[in-house]
Amino acid sequence: MTDTSAAFALLDRIQAPEGSGRDIPDAATREIIGRAPVQTVADLDEAIARAKAAQPAWEALGHAKRSELLLAAADALDANAEALAHLLSREQGKPLNGPNARFELGACSAWLRTNATTVLEPEVLLDDENLHAELVYKPAGVVGAIGPWNWPLMITIWQIGPSLRMGNTVVAKPSEYTPLSVLAMLSVMNEVLPADVLIGISGDREVGARIASHPDVDKIMFTGSTATGRKIIESSAGNLARLTLELGGNDAGIVLPGTDPAAIAEDLFWGAFINTGQTCAAMKRLYVHDSLYDQVVDALAGIAASVPIGNGLDENNVLGPLQNKQQFDIVSRLVEDARARGARIVTGGEAAPELGELFYRPTIVADIDNDAALVQEEQFGPALPIIRYSDVDEAFALANAVDVGLGASVWSSDPEAAREAATRMQSGTVWINSHGGLHPMVPFGGVKSSGYGLEFGVAGLKSVAVPQVVSGPGRKA
Repeated sequence: MTDTSAAFALLDRIQAPEGSGRDIPDAATREIIGRAPVQTVADLDEAIARAKAAQPAWEALGHAKRSELLLAAADALDANAEALAHLLSREQGKPLNGPNARFELGACSAWLRTNATTVLEPEVLLDDENLHAELVYKPAGVVGAIGPWNWPLMITIWQIGPSLRMGNTVVAKPSEYTPLSVLAMLSVMNEVLPADVLIGISGDREVGARIASHPDVDKIMFTGSTATGRKIIESSAGNLARLTLELGGNDAGIVLPGTDPAAIAEDLFWGAFINTGQTCAAMKRLYVHDSLYDQVVDALAGIAASVPIGNGLDENNVLGPLQNKQQFDIVSRLVEDARARGARIVTGGEAAPELGELFYRPTIVADIDNDAALVQEEQFGPALPIIRYSDVDEAFALANAVDVGLGASVWSSDPEAAREAATRMQSGTVWINSHGGLHPMVPFGGVKSSGYGLEFGVAGLKSVAVPQVVSGPGRKA
C-alpha cells in the first residue's frame, strides 16, 4: 500500500458518510480531501458521559499498565507515521520534510513515550518522630482537550499523553480547520487503548464552549488564541475546572553586540519561519544592534529568498502555505501596513499565487518602527520584522513591553552575557542562540496573556492531576 492510499485508508475510518459532514480542503491545492464529522453538543454530552464512566477502571489499572498501553499506542503511531504525515501535510499544509509533518509525527511518538515512562514519586513533606506527610497526585477525572490547527497532532499528544498517563480519560476536540488528521491519529491510538478512555469529538465552536462549561469536565487543556482562552476561563467558572492554557505569543529575539551574524543566521531563520511562521513560540520580532543590523538583515533575506516553498507533498519543499484564508489575510494586512508606514520590504512581501491560493512568500521587513502593527501584533505567518536598536536597555524594554510572554531568545557569542541577558526577558521560556526548541522533559508555559500552567515532564504530569496530602503518625508512633 502506498503512503497516499494508506492515508486514505485512515481517512475512511473516521470521515463522515458521503453527503454529510463538512468538507475539508487541501491547504495547498484547495481540493476537497475528506469530510469531517459535524457533531453536536448532545454528541459531546454523550461522549463525556462515556469517558466519565470509563475513568475509574482506567485509573484502577495503575501506572505500570497504563504506561504499557501508552507505549503500545506510540508503537501504533510509529507504524502509521507515514500515512498520518501525508494526511497532515495535505490538511494543514506543512511539507513532509524539514521541521514539518514527519518531524511532527516523530515528536508525537517521543512525547508519548516520555509521558509513559516518566516517574512521578510521592513527595515526602515531613518525616519526624511526630508526623509523616506525603504529597501524592491523583487523576483529575475527565480532561477536555481543545487543540489548535498549526501543530494539530503534536499538541494534541501534549494534552492527551500526560492526561492518560495519570489515569484521566480524555475527550479531545480538534480545530475545525484540521480535524481529519487528529481523528485519524486518535483512531490509531484506540486500536490498543480500552474503550472510551480516549474519545475524539469533531464539532464547531459551540461544542468547544460546552467542553469548557460542562459540569463533568474536571480539567481543560487548551492551546490557541488569548481571546478564546479568556472565554474558556469565563465558561469554566461555573464548574471550577482546572485549566492549562497555552495562549498567544509575540516572541521577541534580541541579537546582542559582538555576535557573529553568519554563525546564527540559519537558526534565526528557522526560529521565525518554522511551520511557515505558524507556531505559537516562533520568533515574531527580532531586535538587532545597530553594529550588526545590516549583516543580519542581509543574511536572513538571503535564506528567505532561497528556501524551497510549495506543495507539502513535494519532497523538495520545506515551507508551505498558510493554513487558512483568515490567517493569510492577517499576514497580508500586517505586511501592507508596514509597507505603508515606510518600512523596507527586503524580500517577499507578497502572495505567491502561482503556487496556490494561500501561499505567501517568506518576508523580511527592515527599518520598521517598533509601534508598527507587524511588530505589536502576532502575525503567525512567514513575515519577520527586524527592529534596529542602539541601546541594549532599550531593546529589553521594547521586547518586554507587549502583554504576552510565551517565549523569547537572546543571541550572543558570549555565553555569560547571554545567560545574564536571558534573565531580563519576561517570558515563560528564554532560549540562548536558538528559538523555539522544546524537550519532553523540560517544562513549557507562558506568562502574562500567554496563559498559565506548565506542560511536559514531571511538572506536566502534576498539571493534569489533583494533589493530595496524606498525613499520619510519625516514627515515634
